[in-house]
Order: sequence, then C-alpha cells, then structure tokens
Amino acid sequence: MFALPLGNDASLRPLEVWHAEEFAAHLDRAREHIRPWVGPGFVTDDLDGARATLRRYAERQAADGARLYGIWLGGTLVGGVMFTEFDARMGYCEVGCWLEPGAEGHGLVTRACAVLLDWALGTRGLHRAEWHCRADNDRSAAVARRLGMTLEGVRREFWPYDGARYDKQIWGVLASEWTNPGR
Repeated sequence: MFALPLGNDASLRPLEVWHAEEFAAHLDRAREHIRPWVGPGFVTDDLDGARATLRRYAERQAADGARLYGIWLGGTLVGGVMFTEFDARMGYCEVGCWLEPGAEGHGLVTRACAVLLDWALGTRGLHRAEWHCRADNDRSAAVARRLGMTLEGVRREFWPYDGARYDKQIWGVLASEWTNPGR
C-alpha cells in the first residue's frame, strides 16, 4: 500500500491481517522484552493470536478508530506504532509503540510517532494526543519528551503486571503545541 521512509533502511507501513505470520515471528523475538510494557491483549503467543490482534485493529480502523503500523528495518518487521485510541468526534487519540531489542536506539519510534502525530493533529484535526506508559519505563517516557509532550499526571498503582501494580504516566500534547521536533 505505502511505505514511508524513516531513514537508515527503515520504513513505516500499515500492519494488516495478511502480515500475521510475519507479526507472529516478530512477536517470538520481542515477546518477553515488550510484555511488561504493553497491554496483555497485544502480546500473543501464536499465529492465531497474532492474526486476531491484527484483525481487531483492522476492524477498529474500519470504524475510524485505532490503527496499527509496522516498522520494518532492512526488510524485517522489528516493531511498530499505533493509535491505541482514536476518537475524531472527541478530538483525541492515544499513541503507543513497541520495538524488539535489536532495533532500539535508532530513533525509529520517535520518527514513526511523529508521522502519526502529524497526521492526527494536522491532517485529521484532532485537538490532543496522549502517551501512556508505566512510570518506570524510562525509554518510553523519553520518547514522549522528545515528541514535545508534557507529563500531565500519574495514575498511582494503575498498571498490573506479574503480581505487582505500577504507576502509569500520562503525557499529552495539544494541536496548538505540536511542532514535530523530528523535522
């Protein structure tokens, strides 16, 4: 369909149901690394689960809701970005990401999220975008900072994982503040 260059042999493309086998293989490489940081419904353990996740996002996109995009590096799916929430009527979206360990440290997530924010806040005219992450996820919070977002609050002990509860940060940027620091 389309591929937007992210630099250094990387591209951003729609991640669709027909990518299920590639997505499942990617999750095999990334699963344990991303499991603490993403919602439990996203991290699947087999091809059927991968297909179900992609189908769920395709259905939500068809209803002008959440959307899912993959990041390919050197022709291999290594992660992605998404609108975990997208509500044009309310003028709001939430952006999220994941990446397998070998692809970290290249700025791919920041550049890909900037593409999503340009589209949501510019083209679609949404009023605000949010970023949610566990408070102890320093890499995720750093992306929000690089995107020019403001830490708006912390939901204490909101995020359950592996028998414990973690604080959740909420970052935000308004359309009037968005300048795309990645340009």
